[in-house]
Amino acid sequence: MERKISQQVRGYRTKDGAGVSLVRVLGNGTVQEYDPILMLDSFDSTNPEDYTAGFPMHPHRGIETISYVYRGFMTHKDSLGNEDTIGDGEVQWMTAGSGIMHEEKLPAAKRMLGVQLWLNLPAKDKMAPPAYHSIKNSEIEEFKFDWGKLRLLAGEFEGRKGYMGKYLPLNYYDLHLNSNAAIVLNTESERSVMVFTLLGDAYIGGTLVKEKTAVKLTAGDEVEIKATDENAQVLFISSKQLAEPVAWGGPIVMNTKEELNAAFAELRKGTFIQNEISY
Repeated sequence: MERKISQQVRGYRTKDGAGVSLVRVLGNGTVQEYDPILMLDSFDSTNPEDYTAGFPMHPHRGIETISYVYRGFMTHKDSLGNEDTIGDGEVQWMTAGSGIMHEEKLPAAKRMLGVQLWLNLPAKDKMAPPAYHSIKNSEIEEFKFDWGKLRLLAGEFEGRKGYMGKYLPLNYYDLHLNSNAAIVLNTESERSVMVFTLLGDAYIGGTLVKEKTAVKLTAGDEVEIKATDENAQVLFISSKQLAEPVAWGGPIVMNTKEELNAAFAELRKGTFIQNEISY
């Protein structure tokens, strides 16, 4: 059965961090429909003034942040002592778990283009040990086809495996479609599937979707994605719906208000981070 679009959300320009101009697509109002993807922010600018202010040190708990920088650079530093830069096609995957402090710097480049996802953690894993992993280009397999190419950022594609998340299954593909070309992707019927049009418009399940739009798909075992008269770059994200309660407060996402209040109380008392490195 072919998947169709059940909902679509087009992003809007806003600012976050120390004044980073970005396109916010998913957030508090889309939690239930896009479960387990909590947030999706997109970066797209040729003006360094839009993003070089970056994101100063801040806390997270209860989620994983997955940043894909197709163009440009992102430098990560955290309370575990990790410091790392990704760029031009690479991914950083941070498990906040029980609690982490991190900052993201965005150095000037010809273009900053990419997205950050917040992937929810199951209730049983909310307090998992924090961790950081970067997925470099040497670990990202590319598949070339008549219609264009697919970059396997994480998960599996036709039996080939990329980086595998520890807590939720996540297939994350970067699709580059030539003009008027189409691909039919097989999908596991029980998976929660969403697609994001990073560059260009595209037909998804037969419906025209504008650039910088996230769409949630109905159940099914395949979906067709087709470019218009122009090339398109589309992100395909497939995971497992959690169907658990969500209590969201800024950078912290738990299951109950009590857990949320406890996290903020720990921040005030200075007991939020359990494995902090002093700089």
